[in-house]
Amino acid sequence: MGLSIGIVGLPNVGKSTTFNALTKAQNAEAQNYPFCTIEPNKAIVPVPDARLSKLAELVNPERIQYSVIEFVDIAGLVKGASKGEGLGNQFLENIRETQVILHMVRCFEDENITHVEGGVDPIRDIAIIETELILADIQRLENRIERLKKQSKHDKDAAALLGVAQEVLAFIEQEQMVKNYPDSESELFKKLESELHFLTNKEIMYGANVGEEDLLEDNEYVKQLKEHAQKSNSDVIVLCAKIEEELVGLDDDEAQEFLTDLGIEESGLTQIIHKGFDKLGLISYFTAGVKEVRAWTIRKETLAPKAAAVIHNDFEKGFIRAEVIGYEDYINSGSEQKAKEAGLMRLEGKEYIVKDGDVMHFRFNV
Repeated sequence: MGLSIGIVGLPNVGKSTTFNALTKAQNAEAQNYPFCTIEPNKAIVPVPDARLSKLAELVNPERIQYSVIEFVDIAGLVKGASKGEGLGNQFLENIRETQVILHMVRCFEDENITHVEGGVDPIRDIAIIETELILADIQRLENRIERLKKQSKHDKDAAALLGVAQEVLAFIEQEQMVKNYPDSESELFKKLESELHFLTNKEIMYGANVGEEDLLEDNEYVKQLKEHAQKSNSDVIVLCAKIEEELVGLDDDEAQEFLTDLGIEESGLTQIIHKGFDKLGLISYFTAGVKEVRAWTIRKETLAPKAAAVIHNDFEKGFIRAEVIGYEDYINSGSEQKAKEAGLMRLEGKEYIVKDGDVMHFRFNV
């Protein structure tokens, strides 16, 4: 499974508009009717990082390369999706291939944009989507249980896995999300998850799509959504998808001025990208040279040799040492050389866990 974020929600909640703004291209056709998005649209989105700009001011490189993450715009789900309504089975499988879910929720009134359920109700809308995800997990789990019953007659491992599968089934049949299953750290559960990729075991963050007038102060719909999200310790990001789309095409200074005029420090999409990057368990380390200043994407808790492999496999095979300068030390020193002279460059070995923002060079021999 790739490291990607799936954008889901009912039709006409602003998913495709959000996706268009995220990718700065009209890749997803945003229209006022259900199922205008038939195939999942995928896009690789750069992760905004002001630290790269500050490094570039010191190094003056030929180019800057940002970390990236993948977003997948998945067509609107409706009631009965788990039974194939609205091409639901296909769309549910598209969600299964992502690691994090951005659940877009409509939190605005507009009589010119139809609501598939007849009116705005964030909690009802969330329940519709989550019920379909639960039903899809039940169906997949029941099929696995049937196979395990046959295998368990002559396989002790299959019998043990069957017991856990039946426990999980009983749990989610109570309309519970798999991610709330109390024994989720057990090895047998992890084995089951690796086979089935439960839809309801994914990290969820909610995108509250509001009108421009509700960006600075939460309306009643957003308050309801935040109260719901708090129960599952999920994040809520408030944005106006229409405004985010208007930012498309503006350069950075113009976009920031536009946001400042609205009284906003950071766009909703930037918050989504940063939060999504974190939810995927990712961090960035940097390399800084005259050719390029670049962010390299790794998982949290990655050891130095494995981090080096992101640049080239040979760096891991022949890893000797990593030269490391903390980002703040680098910036405060004014250059790599001055950081070295101040004794702020460290030599780290194979057991070093790379930290977010480390500026690194690798010594290797092949």
